[in-house]
Amino acid sequence: MTRNRMNKRSVLKLASAVVLGVVASQIGYAQLSSNVTVKLSGFNSPRGLKFGPDGLLYVAEGGTGGTASTVGMCTQVIPPVGPYTGGFTARISKIDSGGRRQTVVDNLPSSTGGGASSGVADIAFIGSDLYALIAGAGCSHGLAGTVNGIMKVDTTSGKATQFADLSTFVQSNPVANPSSDDFEPDGTFYNLVALGNKLYTTEPNHGEIDEIDSNGNVSRVVDISESHGHIVPTALAYNNGWYFGNLFLFPTLQGSSNVFTLDRSKRIHAVVPQLTTVVGIAFDRHERMYILEMSAATGGPAPGQGQIVRYEYNGTLTTIATGLVFPTAMTFGPDGLLYVSHQGFGFPAGAGQIVTVSITN
Repeated sequence: MTRNRMNKRSVLKLASAVVLGVVASQIGYAQLSSNVTVKLSGFNSPRGLKFGPDGLLYVAEGGTGGTASTVGMCTQVIPPVGPYTGGFTARISKIDSGGRRQTVVDNLPSSTGGGASSGVADIAFIGSDLYALIAGAGCSHGLAGTVNGIMKVDTTSGKATQFADLSTFVQSNPVANPSSDDFEPDGTFYNLVALGNKLYTTEPNHGEIDEIDSNGNVSRVVDISESHGHIVPTALAYNNGWYFGNLFLFPTLQGSSNVFTLDRSKRIHAVVPQLTTVVGIAFDRHERMYILEMSAATGGPAPGQGQIVRYEYNGTLTTIATGLVFPTAMTFGPDGLLYVSHQGFGFPAGAGQIVTVSITN
């Protein structure tokens, strides 16, 4: 497969093959930097994570997929990633005050393609209301009668209800330059950010940022594909303006990703260039930007090559943490630590972790 045919979906297949082979024979291969501590294990493909109004950490999990198939019922994702099979194995967990994992809601859509699973991609709070970004649903993901979208979760009862339909939106509103040989009919949404009473999400495969209002109506903020082609936007953050990062194509080429800003006229500007496989952006209390790179070396992705760098006021980059294994998201905690979803894909059920990163400077 040529490099320009591989995107975020293909990296799941590629990475899972690498990881499963290594895990079977070489546990402990990754040399985490000394400021990284494993907080808790037992997660199934951990993805986005946020602290709730109760002060607890909530974690989106991709799940383990399933065996349901929709071949012959609707358009399928082409090999080698598709066709997908699906199930209802995704969930949202929280780490309680005793440091234990508790299930907030489960039996959410999850699909497997290319050896890795997608389910709940991210979460966000508006006040005390919890919203879940679903990326493993839709007929093209093996789950007839479902859609990718946003679900509103009652954290008391553990009940999730449909809030916004993103599958229908992307199907009804195609971007200017979709990837013709690498296309997800239902989308593969990645990040979810709450701002005021609205939600915002990135869709890497189509290349767009979308807005969801308080009534669940979806609209497009910007079609990234129109100006930048198939760069695979992933990370999204707001800090006195919008920032987003991109994964780009695989195999990895060091320095091929960026962090961009989106100005009020919806023009896109690269502000931190020459990054690699960006999957997370966070800001500390001093408004310094931290960037999570899934695999920072050329030729990957490969386990142990994930890292966090900080963009300094003078435009330089400081390495904060190294040795991470396929991290997928990060957020700052009230204790000043960075919390990172670790071993986020390609690992067996229960092998996902949350790690903390201490910052001393």
